[in-house]
Amino acid sequence: MAIKDEQQPLHILFFPFLAPGHLIPIADMAALFAARGVKCTILTTPVNAQAIRSAVDRANDASHSTEDALAIDIAVVPFPDVGLPPGVESGPALNSMDDREKFFHGVRLLREPFDRFLAENRPDAVVSDSFFEWAAAAAAEHGVPRMVFLGSSLFSRTCIDSMLRYNPVEAAPEDPDALVLLPGLPHRVELRRSQMKEPKKQPEDWAFLQRVNAADQRSYGEVFNSFHELERDSLEHYTTTLGRRAWLVGPVVLASKDAATRGAGNGPSPDTDGCQQWLDTKPEGSVVYVSFGTLSHFLPPELRELARGLDMSGKNFVWVIGGGADTEESEWMPDRFAELMARGDRGFIIRGWAPQMLILTHPAVGGFVTHCGWNSTLEAVSAGVPMVTWPRCADQFYNEKLVVELLKVGVGVGSMDYASKLETRRVIGGEVIAEAIGRVMGDNEYAEAIQEKAKALGEKARRAVAKGGSSYDDVGRLVDELMARRSSVNV
Repeated sequence: MAIKDEQQPLHILFFPFLAPGHLIPIADMAALFAARGVKCTILTTPVNAQAIRSAVDRANDASHSTEDALAIDIAVVPFPDVGLPPGVESGPALNSMDDREKFFHGVRLLREPFDRFLAENRPDAVVSDSFFEWAAAAAAEHGVPRMVFLGSSLFSRTCIDSMLRYNPVEAAPEDPDALVLLPGLPHRVELRRSQMKEPKKQPEDWAFLQRVNAADQRSYGEVFNSFHELERDSLEHYTTTLGRRAWLVGPVVLASKDAATRGAGNGPSPDTDGCQQWLDTKPEGSVVYVSFGTLSHFLPPELRELARGLDMSGKNFVWVIGGGADTEESEWMPDRFAELMARGDRGFIIRGWAPQMLILTHPAVGGFVTHCGWNSTLEAVSAGVPMVTWPRCADQFYNEKLVVELLKVGVGVGSMDYASKLETRRVIGGEVIAEAIGRVMGDNEYAEAIQEKAKALGEKARRAVAKGGSSYDDVGRLVDELMARRSSVNV
C-alpha cells in the first residue's frame, strides 16, 4: 500500500488553445485554483506565455499574502517548426488559409511535449482545451483525468450538441433567411440559416467538431467559465439530459488581479491612460464602449456605418479599433465623424489592445457594443453593463440568444451572416446601430428594465465567486473530488 503524503498539494496542468480568448480565462482560472492551495502549471509556447505573463505574475504576487495560496508555473515549450514565420504562434497572427493549415499542423505536433510533461510530472489532472481533441487519448494513456475547457457558455455548448446530434440545417429550406429550430433544448432556440455553419459546405470543420465532441464525452468532465445563477436551465440539461459532468467556476475575470494589463501581451495601447482620464470627465452611464475582440474583421463599409451609428446615437463612446480594422481610417471614416473625433469631447478611439474590464467597470460606461464572444459577454455581465449584440461567427450567435432572449440584458443590431463569408455579409446601417444603442442606454422604461437586469446579474456574478457562492463551492468540490481520486489510486 502506498502512503499518501498529506502535505503534497494537488497538481493540475492547464493546457489552453493558442488564442487570447482561450489563454486569458485559463490564466484567471489557474489563479482561482492556486488560491485554494492547488499547484497549477500552464503549458504553452513562448509568444502565448508572454500574453499571460503579467496576469500570472500579479496572481503570484497576491498569493504571498494568502496562507494557502501557491504560485502558478508557466511551462514553456517551443511552437513546432511548420514553416510559419518566427513568432506566429497564435490565432490572431494568421493571415491566410495556408498559415491556418500550418498552424493547426503545429497544434497537432504539440502532443509530443504534452505527452512528455505528463510522463515527467504526473499531474493529478489536466484541464485541456476542447480544441486539443487528441489530449483525451493522451491523458488516458498516462492515467490522468482530462477535463475539458473551451471558454464558451453552457448554453452554446448545448446548442452545439443539438446541431451535431440532429443536424437541423440539413432539412431546412435553402433560403439564407429560413429559420432553423434547434431540437431537444430546454428553451426554444431558432437561428437564421445564414447565421449557422453549413455542414455540407464545410465538411472538414463539421468533422472536426464531431471529433471534438466525441473526445469531450470521453473526458472526466468539463470546467466552465460561468456560474449557476446565469445558466441554471442549461446546466440541468447538460448534466441530466446529456449526462455530462460540469463544474462552473466563473466569472474567472473576477479572480484577476490584473485588470489594467490583463491579456496585453506586447503591452497596452498608448491610448489607454488617456482613456481613463477621458472617462473620468463623463457623467455616470453616459458612455457606450465598442469592442469586437481580437479575431473579428470589418470591411470599410461596415466601419463607416458603425461610425455613423455612434455619431447618430448622441452618446459618448470609447471605440477599440484593433485587429478589426484592416484599412486606413481615411478610407472609411466619414467627414463628420473625423470632425467629431478631432474635437475629442464625445468620442475616444483606442488603437490596439484595451483594458476592457477596467473600462467596463468605470461608472461612466452604460453600454457595450460587443461581438458576443463569451469572455466579453461575461465581462459585461460581471460589470453589470447591458449589451448591444453584434455576433460574427463561432458561438457568438448562440451567446446573443442567451443575452437577448433569455437573460434580457441586451438588444441585437440584426447581425444575420456568419462572418467567414466576407463577400456575402450584409452591412448593418448606422440608423439601426444608433437605435440599438438607444434601446439599452435610453431614458425610458424599456432601457431601464434592461439596465436593472444587468446590474442584478452583476451582483449575482460577484456573489458566485465569493466565499460560499456557487462558483467558489464548485472549485472546492472539484478539488476535493480529485484529491479523493488520488487517494484511491494510490491505495
